[in-house]
Amino acid sequence: MIHLINKFRITRNPKADILSGVTVALALVPEAVAFAFVAGVEPLVGLYAAFIVGLITSVFGGRPGMISGATGALAVVMVALVAQHGVEYLFATVVLMGILQILAGVFYLGKFIRLVPHPVMLGFVNGLAIVIFLAQLGQFKDKSIPKETHGETSHSALDVVFNGGWMQGTELYIMLGLTALTMFIIWFLPKVTKVIPSALAAILVVSGLVIGLGLDTTTVGDLTAITGGLPTFHIPSVPLNFETFQIILPYALILAAIGLIESLLTLTLIDEITETRGQVSRECKGQGLANLTCGFFGAMGGCAMIGQSMINIDSGGRGRLSGITAALMLLCFILFTGAYIEMIPLAALTGVMMMVVIGTFAWGSIRILRKIPTEDALVIILVTCVTVASDLAIAVVIGVIVSALVFAWKSARQIHCQTSITKDGSKVYNMNGSLFFGSIPHFKELFTPKDDPDDVIIDFRNARVWDHSALEAIDALATKYTDLGKKLHLVHLSEDCKLLLHKAAGLVEVNSIEDPHYRIVVDYAFEAEAN
Repeated sequence: MIHLINKFRITRNPKADILSGVTVALALVPEAVAFAFVAGVEPLVGLYAAFIVGLITSVFGGRPGMISGATGALAVVMVALVAQHGVEYLFATVVLMGILQILAGVFYLGKFIRLVPHPVMLGFVNGLAIVIFLAQLGQFKDKSIPKETHGETSHSALDVVFNGGWMQGTELYIMLGLTALTMFIIWFLPKVTKVIPSALAAILVVSGLVIGLGLDTTTVGDLTAITGGLPTFHIPSVPLNFETFQIILPYALILAAIGLIESLLTLTLIDEITETRGQVSRECKGQGLANLTCGFFGAMGGCAMIGQSMINIDSGGRGRLSGITAALMLLCFILFTGAYIEMIPLAALTGVMMMVVIGTFAWGSIRILRKIPTEDALVIILVTCVTVASDLAIAVVIGVIVSALVFAWKSARQIHCQTSITKDGSKVYNMNGSLFFGSIPHFKELFTPKDDPDDVIIDFRNARVWDHSALEAIDALATKYTDLGKKLHLVHLSEDCKLLLHKAAGLVEVNSIEDPHYRIVVDYAFEAEAN
């Protein structure tokens, strides 16, 4: 039994994993409820998601010690779907989201997380923080005013600022005061003790203050009742036709991408902290299985939670038992403490989320904007703005594309050569840099066929031919020299370059010892990861 426990990394320190799991479970409750409100669904939907996603990813995921549950990154995308089509379409979307994530794991697509540059991630984190902040401003709207009049059903996160419907007078002051008090407790308590999670302590203190003083403020129970039962199997009540598929597919793609990006970034972070290695493809499958299950059990789905994962790691949680304990404890809270959750004032949850915003935003990115290359600074700002204006997945894709274009532009200007004349009068071009589609114009400017002697050597020892455009450029250059009746020698090209060249193939001089070995055209089939 001990051998099996160690093999699957269930736990190597049961005491530490159980205690850290209990701590995480306590901190999960307020955030799961708050994220449910962000998504526009009942709190129980968020709590079920935290339980199901947390349990399944802890058992089947690829990163022991990582905590998953309902998150703000997904919630801010879900709110538009729920507002326009209803919660049943959300459940159907989460099912499709899970299937897409499982496929990503099967085909090893998680490895593409390596292609996301650091400036894109900084913009991603900053945009996420701003979107969550804007979502919290909706809690300061007068709940007696229909949502349609103050824009909460809009897809744009910015609309909440410009559509009115704000609280007035005493109601607003109480909301602001309680929110500020919650934030102060979360900030101050860790300086005194870390025995109890500061978010939970803040919830308890503010809730006790509201109940004890009889303050008139909105509570969770005023919006919805939480019935503490077990999640039940439920097939989403949506028409099974192509129209439904068209509605849910865009949201499923976005949610799947965001969920995997946030989960794999968290996995990488924990890998660095614990000096261990998680399994990317297994984590994709685990996240997909968890979300697939959520869709059939009335839960909003989720992904890895950076904040909760850090709480777990800092508390000593390293094995799968820590996440399993957190999920099971959360289920106990759902079953037996639903009535108490209904007493939580919305101001307390808003304060918790505001502190999440402060902790999520990469403040260091502001200080380094003037120190890093201008292109990187613009990518950070661009991704942040697109995240706020549109959604996280599109922002990351745009950021990666822009970063790739910037890299291509810089690399294109690095192709250069040194020329020399041999004793027998031949001119030698010693190439340096990368030859690809972007560097072709500059590559052509390096040669003077009309002015060169009758014998020319182009040495590619320190250069790399990357693509078909480069081969076409070499062919075209060879044609110019041969048309002028001059002899051209191409040396230190790889064997596959010679095979793919058309006009210049006969000009390549092969040296089996010194010639490089690389492929222009390869089959990019990913090897299966070791489990």
